[in-house]
Amino acid sequence: MADGGRDVFFVYMGGEQVVPEDVTHVRIDKSVEVIDDLAFYRCDRLVKVDTHDGIRKVGERAFLVCKSLRSMDLRSVLEIDDMAFEGCKNLTDVQFGNKLETIGWNAFDECTSLKRLKLPSIITVKSGAFQSCDALTSIEFSERLESIQPCAFYDCYRLQRIAIPLKRDLFSIDPELQKYTQFHYCDILTTVDLVGGSHNKTIASLHMESWRIEMNAEINRINQVLPNTPANEKTAAIKQWMDSVIDKMDHFKAKHHRYVKEAVTLLELALWKAKLAENDETAAEGRTKEAKLDSESVRKVKRVTCCADMVIKNVLPFLKLQ
Repeated sequence: MADGGRDVFFVYMGGEQVVPEDVTHVRIDKSVEVIDDLAFYRCDRLVKVDTHDGIRKVGERAFLVCKSLRSMDLRSVLEIDDMAFEGCKNLTDVQFGNKLETIGWNAFDECTSLKRLKLPSIITVKSGAFQSCDALTSIEFSERLESIQPCAFYDCYRLQRIAIPLKRDLFSIDPELQKYTQFHYCDILTTVDLVGGSHNKTIASLHMESWRIEMNAEINRINQVLPNTPANEKTAAIKQWMDSVIDKMDHFKAKHHRYVKEAVTLLELALWKAKLAENDETAAEGRTKEAKLDSESVRKVKRVTCCADMVIKNVLPFLKLQ
């Protein structure tokens, strides 16, 4: 319906419904769970969309080239399909909730007003999802993140900071260029932070202080290297650094576990010795009886009589790493 010849309001019910091209304000009906493919394609005057918490998916090209659209509440959405918001040049505010798992191919390509992204549950960011988002300055990914495909943030030349989980194989190689192109030509990308605290807990629990110092230095290295890395090598540098951090972490964890195993053996022997020294006569009688048992049975008996089992059961978990 028209208001003063300027605003056109529309209730979207989905299905075969035809959306007026001159619509300016839309309310998504409560019955709609999926915004269909091409639903608002080229609705150049569309400014505002009122959503609800039952929407699960935004279809392919649903808001393609809606150049006047300024904001979207997508907090209930699980999936945003290919090219869903491509060319929405005035889209400045998008609220992503803790349900969103997949952002499709070129979904926000050339959304040149987006400044910050917080993706608290994202798992997959497909190729070109945010390429040429000229105003984008920072991104915070989810700990659940598993894949960022080639050119996902290609030519986001104002991007300065990303926060990302420490995982292997987050980046897939570009099949055409045979390179990692996720952050190609993000010229001023200089800061990488790690999300989640598991790496900090592991480092704090390492046996040797020198190991903790070396691990923290390796984690901080990327922010010293990245400012001097060419714009077309940023992703490769981040991937190499992440692999190096994980390799070094695995190395020190293995050494830590060897030390813990040795310490447990020494603890067990010390407890045996202390118990045996308490009462030579009782110990002698025990040894006479135990001579009839095999060596493994002797070990089990002594662990029980000296309380080693109880100590190891209650102490060892505190020495293990995440």
